[in-house]
Amino acid sequence: MNKAIESKVGDNIRVIREKRKMTQEQLATKIQLRGCDITRSAIAKIEVGQRHLYPDEIILLKDILKVSYDDIFNI
Repeated sequence: MNKAIESKVGDNIRVIREKRKMTQEQLATKIQLRGCDITRSAIAKIEVGQRHLYPDEIILLKDILKVSYDDIFNI
């Protein structure tokens, strides 16, 4: 995987989350309530490009953060 792309996608997620005034813990909880096992620590790692995103997580992030896939993957 391309580290620069993962870092940019993670940064996009962080910026969107912060615009929604949501903490990493709140985002992780919302994802967990929809059946995906993710921790606040995993969200933090995604935001800095240290952890890959799984397809189900991407779908949930899009829905919970109310954004398009383009918003998440805008590089």
